[in-house]
Amino acid sequence: MVFETVSELRVRYAETDQMGVVYHANYLVWCEIGRTDFIRRAGRSYADLERDGVLLAVSDASLRFHASARYDDPIRVFTSLTAVGSRGMSFGYRIVRADTDTTLVSATTALVCINRDGRLTTLPREVRTWLEAAMGGEQHAPEHARQSTASSS
Repeated sequence: MVFETVSELRVRYAETDQMGVVYHANYLVWCEIGRTDFIRRAGRSYADLERDGVLLAVSDASLRFHASARYDDPIRVFTSLTAVGSRGMSFGYRIVRADTDTTLVSATTALVCINRDGRLTTLPREVRTWLEAAMGGEQHAPEHARQSTASSS
């Protein structure tokens, strides 16, 4: 079983181009919403991590576009943690139109742990252990999270 969170939003007018279609860079913002929600629902927040000196920077992002979203479409972002290493982690996302379950984008991001000087550093052991537990679904999932065995398409 994989711990997966679901974040819901609605396409805002400012996220679209002149034709009313979501501008491609906004999907990265939605991935960030999903990632932030995942961290929070797993038991901590990005703010908590940063206060503890754990700064995370995106080192890689990959998006595959399947269909377009338009102004006012309801959107769901499914997010899962796919890997945790000594210096970072990876997340997977599936962004869908909520009312039709049409996959719009499948994406991945890799994040690395950096210090306050922006240099690569080791992910603290207790953070790594907590993330590994969250990745395996061992955390208590709040009501906004769900357990999923469905694969992304």
